[in-house]
Amino acid sequence: MAQLIFINLPVADLPRSIAFYEAVGATRNPMFSDDTAASMVLSDVIHVMLLTHDKWRTFTDRAIPDAHASAQVLLCLSRDSREAVDAVVAQAGAAGGEIDPNATQDYGFMYGRSYADPDGHIWEIMWMDPAAVAAGPEAFAADAMVS
Repeated sequence: MAQLIFINLPVADLPRSIAFYEAVGATRNPMFSDDTAASMVLSDVIHVMLLTHDKWRTFTDRAIPDAHASAQVLLCLSRDSREAVDAVVAQAGAAGGEIDPNATQDYGFMYGRSYADPDGHIWEIMWMDPAAVAAGPEAFAADAMVS
């Protein structure tokens, strides 16, 4: 069995967050969802658990930071092309997310943008040139110098 990742995120408004994540391509898994949590499937191995603040507090007694003012993690997902990166970021903006809370990264061999969900959690979306990856770190340095 493949190793799975479950990203747990505290959210202030569960229905709003469900709608947002569906708009950027996630599918809600009703088997692991109720009025306090929603399991949002991004891929066969990546799942985002959206948890109301009360539900979140059953997992930890640490404070819920204001993700609009601070960042504890940056979540990054890959896409198959630069155009796909731009498309996901545009979908996030259309669904009420903040577009490009971090600067766009364009190194030639790698391209990345970001969005913040309605609760301020930052998602980076990136593409890396498969030919540059196959060529190794030397190709990265050469491409970075060209950009």
